[in-house]
Amino acid sequence: MSDRKTIPSFGAMLRKALKDAIIPEAGEDFLAMCADDIVFKFPFTPNESLTEIIGLEAITRYLAKIGAVLEFESFSDPIIHESKDGETFILEFSCQGKGTQTAARYDQNYVAVISIQQKRIAQYRDYWNPLILLEATGGLETFKESIND
Repeated sequence: MSDRKTIPSFGAMLRKALKDAIIPEAGEDFLAMCADDIVFKFPFTPNESLTEIIGLEAITRYLAKIGAVLEFESFSDPIIHESKDGETFILEFSCQGKGTQTAARYDQNYVAVISIQQKRIAQYRDYWNPLILLEATGGLETFKESIND
């Protein structure tokens, strides 16, 4: 997916993919696209690491921690698979970035399964390669320390 058109932010990529399924007022702000009780799942998380985040406040705290260890440079143009009900989307996309502490590349491919309710993201399942994350952040222990409270 790395040869596709790039998009500067995660929120901009989601807005392009989800279009009118998300409230227009959210613009390209990912957090504004989310329901207060959003469930964010990581099915392929590193050993003994975070597998689920529940609630907008918890997602906000988590993203701040991720932003401290990963620098995202761009996202690919998404490939979009929409369900017949118009409330479930499967996105294929990639990102380019690097670890802030290691400068190691964080060039990741994702498959995301997103469920929409009342024009907000109610559930987000994030499928990605944890080995790329661990290399970019300096290993499992370093990553776990960076995301734990």
